[in-house]
Amino acid sequence: MTENSKTYQFQAETKPLLDLMVHSLYTNKDIFLRELISNASDALDRLRFESLTKPELLGQDDKLEIRLDADRAARTITVSDNGIGMSREEVIANIGTIAKSGTRELRAQADVGEQLSKLIGQFGVGFYSSFMVADRVVLETRRADAETAVRWESEGDDQYSLSDAEKSGRGTTITLHLKPYDPEAGIEDYTDKWVLARIVKQYSDFVSYPVVYTDRREGGEVSVEGEKGENAVIVEDKVLNTMKPLWTRPPSEVTGEEYVEFYRNMFHDPGEPLLTLHLRAEGRLEYQVLLFAPPNAPQDLYYQSTETELRLYAKGVLIMERCAELLPRYLRFVKGVVDSADLPLNISRQMLQQDRHISQMHKWITAKVVNEIVNLSANDPERYLRLWAQFGRTIKEGVMADRDNRDALVSLLLFQSSHDPEKLTTLKDYVGRMPEEQQQIFYLTGDSRGVVENSPHLEAFKQKSYEVLYLTDPVDELVVQSLPEFEGRKLKSIGKGTVELGSGEEQEQQKKELEEQQAQAAGLLELLQKRLDAHVKQVRLTNRLTTSPVCLVAANEFDDSPFVERLLQRGKGGGPKQRRVMELNPKHEIYSKMEERFRQDSGDPVLNDYADLLFGYALLAEGSEITEPVGFNRVLVSLLARAL
Repeated sequence: MTENSKTYQFQAETKPLLDLMVHSLYTNKDIFLRELISNASDALDRLRFESLTKPELLGQDDKLEIRLDADRAARTITVSDNGIGMSREEVIANIGTIAKSGTRELRAQADVGEQLSKLIGQFGVGFYSSFMVADRVVLETRRADAETAVRWESEGDDQYSLSDAEKSGRGTTITLHLKPYDPEAGIEDYTDKWVLARIVKQYSDFVSYPVVYTDRREGGEVSVEGEKGENAVIVEDKVLNTMKPLWTRPPSEVTGEEYVEFYRNMFHDPGEPLLTLHLRAEGRLEYQVLLFAPPNAPQDLYYQSTETELRLYAKGVLIMERCAELLPRYLRFVKGVVDSADLPLNISRQMLQQDRHISQMHKWITAKVVNEIVNLSANDPERYLRLWAQFGRTIKEGVMADRDNRDALVSLLLFQSSHDPEKLTTLKDYVGRMPEEQQQIFYLTGDSRGVVENSPHLEAFKQKSYEVLYLTDPVDELVVQSLPEFEGRKLKSIGKGTVELGSGEEQEQQKKELEEQQAQAAGLLELLQKRLDAHVKQVRLTNRLTTSPVCLVAANEFDDSPFVERLLQRGKGGGPKQRRVMELNPKHEIYSKMEERFRQDSGDPVLNDYADLLFGYALLAEGSEITEPVGFNRVLVSLLARAL
């Protein structure tokens, strides 16, 4: 310490907060450099701001920059800037108190509107992240309008020292005396230029001031000072950051090739994005947005642990590499960048304060993404089909989860249908093709198009030329359950409950005929019910079959379809086994023969064999497994033998 050095105690709460931050708060020690560079950038911002009213602070030829210097022998790195600097009082106020930035005081003293609202503040908790990698930190600073400089020094304990310093120009220089290299503890060799370059590229590539690294190496014939020698030291300045965030440029000035190149470089994907969205939000909260829909879905898209690749920046400084709070989970496939200088931050730049600003951004960005996908579906159907093939299932999740954008998301839904085996259809197109007398949107779920297409449930609908949607995705049934109607038409499963086809008069006539047939066959139906009571809830006649003898249907709209039931059965612990309704086709030859045999001998044991065989047939027709395959085979062989 110099003669005029004086020792100060940190505020009472500083020591425990410092310990917490160094050992617990930051999980990645590399971010200390991000914090120091960000603070330096803020100091340069403040210099430019104050020079608006004090032009003498900033000369016309001044080159504003941030510099890095490393000394491997001494194990030190230095971060310096020629920004606003600090006075002795500001050092005590800002660095002697954790999380005091000075920005609030500046706001109270001046009405600077939009420009001032973008200042993050020169020093906050981030400065103290230096002690994660350093045993001792020395700071020398001189305010732009001051004649003297001040030196601050601390070993990260409960005190620090202040003294006068010799500093020729304005700005701040921070020297870190590094801890020993310890990769197991997460401490890299921060004197290595490649390590520093990697960290700057990852976190501070888009800081708006050049981050200059002073590179020294031996082996040149002539040094920078002009001295000759075989091992003369060559000193070179290398700018480590690009300073060109693409998202800050007006979209009209960015070419499609630049967007593609940016996407490929940032997300290491050789493909071309299916969708690019470049926007700027203006108002009380300003931020830039550059988002992409990738060409292919990642393999882990539907894993619970999958994280979004949406990066959050503040004035070009990376805050969060994966910020899930800015988009709903169903849009987790979207990649990109959101940059805002107005975000409120707590404790550090690594931890976002969850408040209304994040909520507002989430709502606005989500609506913009959904609307852009809607525009894509309308203006470029071919590209939208490619997007749907990769991410259609996540869009379906949005129909269930996002009430604010549900109508737009519903318009994006595509389904297979009986109308065209090659093309998918929207609900709007389906409604446009409905006959005048049809009042409901019909659908059927199943494992695949082949299974659904050959289902006996379709027979009456094919005869009437009614289109049926084929829902073969496991999530489809949940989607339609959350979407009871579309444009005033109820969505109706043809595999659940009863069906009513044709005009009102036709429906009444069919209902009357069915009731009469049901009454006449009461005895036979009762016998079949008694035989199959363990498996079916009811045995009844139906008008939904034209060629098949029997089918199984869910008793009501709220029961699971066989498709969903099988999925639940495959899960851990399985799922409940439902008793469904068995429907018989009264016009089928098998039913007529059964009815005739029942009239001749109501106790004929062959009727029980018929019941078992029809139940097994119905299970196979819907793609389910036979509950008792041994018994089914026995009955089948027995009936075949009698027939022969």
